[in-house]
Amino acid sequence: MSAPRQLPPRVGVWLIGARGSVATTVVAGCAALTAGLRPPTGLVTETPAFARSGLPALSSLVFGGHDTLDCPLPKRAEQLAAGGVLPPGLPAAVEAELAAAEREIRPGGPLPGDTRDEEELIAAFATDLRDFVRRLGLDRAVVVNVASTEPAPTEPAPTGAALPASSLYAAAALRAGCPYVNFTPSTGLHHPGLAGLAASSGLPYGGRDGKTGQTLLRSVLGPMFAQRALDVRAWSGTNLLGGGDGAALADPAAAAAKNAGKERVLADTLGTVPEGQVHIDDVPALGDWKTAWDHVAFDGFLGTRMVLQTIWQGCDSALAAPLVLDLARLLARAHERGLSGPRPELAFFFKDPVGDAPASLAEQYAELERFARRLSEEDGR
Repeated sequence: MSAPRQLPPRVGVWLIGARGSVATTVVAGCAALTAGLRPPTGLVTETPAFARSGLPALSSLVFGGHDTLDCPLPKRAEQLAAGGVLPPGLPAAVEAELAAAEREIRPGGPLPGDTRDEEELIAAFATDLRDFVRRLGLDRAVVVNVASTEPAPTEPAPTGAALPASSLYAAAALRAGCPYVNFTPSTGLHHPGLAGLAASSGLPYGGRDGKTGQTLLRSVLGPMFAQRALDVRAWSGTNLLGGGDGAALADPAAAAAKNAGKERVLADTLGTVPEGQVHIDDVPALGDWKTAWDHVAFDGFLGTRMVLQTIWQGCDSALAAPLVLDLARLLARAHERGLSGPRPELAFFFKDPVGDAPASLAEQYAELERFARRLSEEDGR
């Protein structure tokens, strides 16, 4: 009598901000790829370099999450299709998958009037995660923060300072035994009060702030100027964006958190901080679309003054969603292989990587390829 066929392991992806544009695009996009409705454009982990890494199949991913909003995922997907973010007809084609993910979304917090203290909130969020894994028979789950950006702290938070919402969710992820990714500039695991928990958890984690547009381009152009010995005198940028991000980043403190990563990549790649700033303008009419301008003033041979200008126009949700899937798959596999702690090999995806990582995109990709080989079944390390 033949042995029963073993089903492939299923992996949970728990999204903080689960009804937002990025999360909805992640769920709809994964369903579309699994059904063969669309090619895996933009998904790094579907390229040949990762074919032997033992990553969980897209069809094995199960979605849930926390959110404080109440717009159901199928409805949110229809809104995104109307705005040109999702292809026409896709929400209807993957409605069952969207509805399944919607059933796994739990109330987030803290909400206005919430009387629970930090410990009670962390415990509640961790219970939601454990229940998700247990009920659905998952091998593991990865928590990814794709919620709106929080205001940046005015100064480094002391160890005993109150935890912002992003850090409450991060603490809950580790308590529930889940690898964690912070795809936003929010504090998350960077709060000093969580350093001990992160170190003792034995879990892999990455982040923060996904690198999807303007900063992605800067991480390529910055090394170019440095390697060609061209003197960058000034580098200024402007972002126009709408949607939830535009509204959140209209808050100067939230914009400061976002801009810190954009400026850091220039300092790291150029070795100096050029003049100029990044401005973020909320333009609600743009919806989920964004435009980023960069103006680079530099000196060439014999002090000849020159200028490079770039324009990046894109859909933030469509740029971010495949990276969220990449990160969830990579961290799930790292967890399976028993890896723990900050994963600097994932710097390719972030403005503000954890651990000791190069700043150049080319060097970051080389590290990611090495990581892919390390995750493979053939690599015994």
